[in-house]
Amino acid sequence: MSRGSRGSPRRLQRPGPRARGAARLACVHGVPGVQPRRRHRRRQPDDWRLSHEKPSEDCDEAELDPKYRQSVKCKIFLGFTSNLVSSGIRDIIRFLAQHHMVDVIVTTAGGIEEDLIKCLAPTYRGDFSLPGALLRSKGLNRIGNLLVPNDNYCKFENWIMPLFDQMLFEQSTENVWTPSKVIARLGKEINDESSYLYWAYKNNIPVYCPALTDGSLGDMLFCHAVRNPGLIIDIVQDIRLMNGEAIHATPRKTGIIVLGGGLPKHHICNANMFRSGADYAVYINTAQEFDGSDSGAQPDEAVSWGKIKGSAKPVKVHCDASIAFPLVVAATFARKVHGSK
Repeated sequence: MSRGSRGSPRRLQRPGPRARGAARLACVHGVPGVQPRRRHRRRQPDDWRLSHEKPSEDCDEAELDPKYRQSVKCKIFLGFTSNLVSSGIRDIIRFLAQHHMVDVIVTTAGGIEEDLIKCLAPTYRGDFSLPGALLRSKGLNRIGNLLVPNDNYCKFENWIMPLFDQMLFEQSTENVWTPSKVIARLGKEINDESSYLYWAYKNNIPVYCPALTDGSLGDMLFCHAVRNPGLIIDIVQDIRLMNGEAIHATPRKTGIIVLGGGLPKHHICNANMFRSGADYAVYINTAQEFDGSDSGAQPDEAVSWGKIKGSAKPVKVHCDASIAFPLVVAATFARKVHGSK
């Protein structure tokens, strides 16, 4: 509101279409004293190339080659919790592994076994509110609003136990297994194109799981150890490999994408601490800081530990990852495969 010459209120008038059109033309064609606004698109991790940076003073001769610099991409670490593999996000992860759009994967034991079990038997849609006692009586296990029959785990046991026997035999003649070696072998043996582990094996994408025993896989390892003891899975070799993924990434930049939180989130961030922090970071989860877990920690907390660079512009998306992540992939990675369709 403003006042006229007599002090009476007068409502401000909104510019008409012609005035607004003239303002737009001024921005486009340039009018004295009027500067057109420029929109700067923030460079995304999947866009970055070494050629975007000035060569460092101590770089070797190979790093000065323009073709080499254009070929060097950002190293992307993808982490996710098991429920995302139980859900339809498994197919998004499979797409990324199939087209080698991520370089390192970190997940939980459930993120491994759920991928394999889905190759052997179906998971069904249920409801979040189904009574637990009723489901138990029918041999159904609930994962959120999904249902997994007990029989699925029986099929999983029948499939994996002979593999553990073979791994035990190979251990005595070759070398000790690590979680990532076990996972690669399972991806090879499942031989199913719907599996992200199969594509990770095919494309030599390492999959790390430092808590391999925390799930049905652990149950299978326990039963196998009782029946046929001796199989050794060395986590120390894997922590060297995982941290090395970050330490030896140079001259590449590193980017973090974390769906959910917990172990995958911290394992990836902690590895990047050994290179003074990741250059890019995107968290997608609904966890809050008052949860008292690492899942709810904001990216800036990781900056304080040196897990994300202070110069980075990390983002936390407060959203269900099963909603947000397909949209993110459609707008970024998928465009490189399918174009702008």
